[in-house]
Amino acid sequence: MSLGAAFLGGAKSRLLPVSIPFRFFLAGIVFHILMWFALLLAAGEALDHAGGLGPTLGALHFLTLGVFATVAIGAALQMLPVATRQPMPTSWPIRLGFWLYVPAVPVLVHGMASYDVTLMAWGGAFAGFGMLLLAGLLADNLRRARNLPLVAAYGWLATVSLVALVLAGLALVFDFDLAFLPDHAGIALAHVVLAVFGFMGMLAIGFSHILVPMFALSPAPPRTIGKAGFVLWAGAIGFAVAGALFDKSVLFAAGAALALAGSGVYLWTMGWIWRRRLRKRLGLSFVLVRLSWALLPVSLAIALAASFGLAGDRGATLAGFLALWGWLLTFLLAILQRIMPFLASMHAVKVDGKPPLVSELTPALPLRIHALCHVAALILIAAGIALDLALAVRLGAVAGLIGSVAFAAFAFPLTRRLFFTAAPPA
Repeated sequence: MSLGAAFLGGAKSRLLPVSIPFRFFLAGIVFHILMWFALLLAAGEALDHAGGLGPTLGALHFLTLGVFATVAIGAALQMLPVATRQPMPTSWPIRLGFWLYVPAVPVLVHGMASYDVTLMAWGGAFAGFGMLLLAGLLADNLRRARNLPLVAAYGWLATVSLVALVLAGLALVFDFDLAFLPDHAGIALAHVVLAVFGFMGMLAIGFSHILVPMFALSPAPPRTIGKAGFVLWAGAIGFAVAGALFDKSVLFAAGAALALAGSGVYLWTMGWIWRRRLRKRLGLSFVLVRLSWALLPVSLAIALAASFGLAGDRGATLAGFLALWGWLLTFLLAILQRIMPFLASMHAVKVDGKPPLVSELTPALPLRIHALCHVAALILIAAGIALDLALAVRLGAVAGLIGSVAFAAFAFPLTRRLFFTAAPPA
């Protein structure tokens, strides 16, 4: 039996009300548009941004808080109970977490972009409390999980990293006004490592072990190699965070090297799944997934070179862009365009009582436009960073903005159709 069949067994009984995951997805898609617009406005200063408040920091947090965290938490809260066979006991805390977190994100981002520490404090406090509540819900489900130890291990590492990055983020927000941290820059770098690799990275890699086999109709990968990859990633995050906090470049370089090794194990595992898949035609979404896989080791190799001063003045910036926009954003959007129709097909019912095919719910043209624009944005902005060309960054942001609108043109009609055909609650 493929992992997909095992994953789906009895899945419908563990689904949340359809409005819950989709509110996270749609909020993330709106933030996706706002992120590219904010980056377009910040393009003139983005190349020379060296930390601190300003439009570039705002655009970055529209990506991390607005897109990554919102979509990832929404997906995890739905897909984790399906995978672990442990349903969420109630849904009202998820709704509360959403309304605490999502409206606070633009307040926090606007405060960052406009140098307003008061807005940052209020937005950070509400967003932090909402995220901690949602993290607690993930932890409770992981605590009850027994059948997927490797995925649960990645989930625990992601959840612990989420709590740590929230606490560090709140400290950084209030430090702009109170100046109480002994090393603001070091804690900021640790915050970045925890956000990119500890939280989002571990969720992406952990869920790859169930979502990729599910969509590809492949058997589960070997556990031994998966455990080795987890140990490498846990060590990488620990060394990189220690290097950031104690200002030890050798520790940070060790973390980057371990992460590069961990990415090798991860890609070997994904290749093992890919070669054994029963579904040979996986469509445009998996073209983007494979692109994201390729960009992960590239970003880490550049980060490792930058830690030794071998990647030029903008090596660290390029590594960060390729990790955030190249690896994580590409992977997230590729998987989201599979998860949304998948969930819609499980919730929707036709007049004759048969669920619609996923292909019937997915408009193809907007996704093609998005893919072309997204890849163009990655190429233009990476070239702009490497060659110090602000115009290329600006053109890349325009391409990304067009692509984000196209992605919304896929998602919102799908959602509207879903709510007109959703099965009534049992």
